[in-house]
Amino acid sequence: MFAGERLTMPISKTKRLFVLMSLLWMTSIAVAAEIAMKYGPLSPNQILVPQTLLHLAHTAEIQTELQIPADKQLSFENILRDIDLRWWPSRILPVTEQRKRVTELESEFIRETEKLLGGDAVMRLRQIELQSQSSRILVRSEVVAFLELDAKQQKTVEELFVANDKLAVDVTAMSAKEKSEKLQSLVSAKQTEAKKAIAVLNTVQRDRIQKIAGTPVNTATAERIYALAPELIDTGNWTSEDRPTLESLRGQVVILHIYAFQCHNCVANFRHYKRWDENLKSKGVQVVGIQTPETQNEKDPEKVRAAAAKEGFQFPVLIDLENKNWKVWGNTMWPTVYVIDKKGYIRFWWQGELNWQGNTVDQKIDTIVEKLLSES
Repeated sequence: MFAGERLTMPISKTKRLFVLMSLLWMTSIAVAAEIAMKYGPLSPNQILVPQTLLHLAHTAEIQTELQIPADKQLSFENILRDIDLRWWPSRILPVTEQRKRVTELESEFIRETEKLLGGDAVMRLRQIELQSQSSRILVRSEVVAFLELDAKQQKTVEELFVANDKLAVDVTAMSAKEKSEKLQSLVSAKQTEAKKAIAVLNTVQRDRIQKIAGTPVNTATAERIYALAPELIDTGNWTSEDRPTLESLRGQVVILHIYAFQCHNCVANFRHYKRWDENLKSKGVQVVGIQTPETQNEKDPEKVRAAAAKEGFQFPVLIDLENKNWKVWGNTMWPTVYVIDKKGYIRFWWQGELNWQGNTVDQKIDTIVEKLLSES
């Protein structure tokens, strides 16, 4: 978990969720035809099942799997962009509200995608969603009904998932020493979860479950799991004549940071912003700042400009006195840094100082940016 991060599914956990049900699906090619189960939206109350659909929809791997025609790529992206304006800020909502919002957005996304790409594409996306949720699908209502799980089976898998989730929460709250001792127990529990859950099924049920997931797709290494970055809201106030839009920066990697010039945690990051601007601009990296006031002084545009000049900022800074961009981005902390790829997708984000308590997040961003620059 990143320090100060409010995202309920951090990158590492999200990737773990995108592991195929290898015990069943990687050993055979399931027949997608004649599926009797009716796929439905994941209920927000089914908290044991991760909401992965929108994460999947953003990945290059799944977009390729859906075989989106070239003349419909832009329309598909526009569907995502519209959804993302509500999905991305939802990460800061309380869990119950967040799950409800995501369920609504997943349903909307499925409807719009079916209009654009047809029922076969939606069916394939649903299959891959089930794969990504691994054995947790055994508590999805439509899967329970299709497999005809009895009450004892349902209770057994639910107790398994609840226990593993409790262990994960407990480990997160432990001290560093305790965490190192218990972490292996958590890793082992996660690794054996699917095996234990599948063992609850009878032969007929194991055969049936193969028919609802389709051909296996490996999304374990998927990296593009976040939203398309929301476009900047131009307030008309900048520190320089350079006033870019994110659309105008397509084809470049963007490092966007939200800060306040009197925030000492923000100031601690300034040297990295300047280094990236000085060393990477010629390679196709654009640094953009958004100054969002925390104090009264920071509400004065001239003082913002003077502070930027004093710090030697050569990159453009949008002065957002009314916190408009802060709200659209669902921001909660000064400073926050976002890394955006050439196609406009958020690929990484960090709240707080980059080197807080020995962290070397600046180096992590260096590595991410280098990789993104190599992407087409």
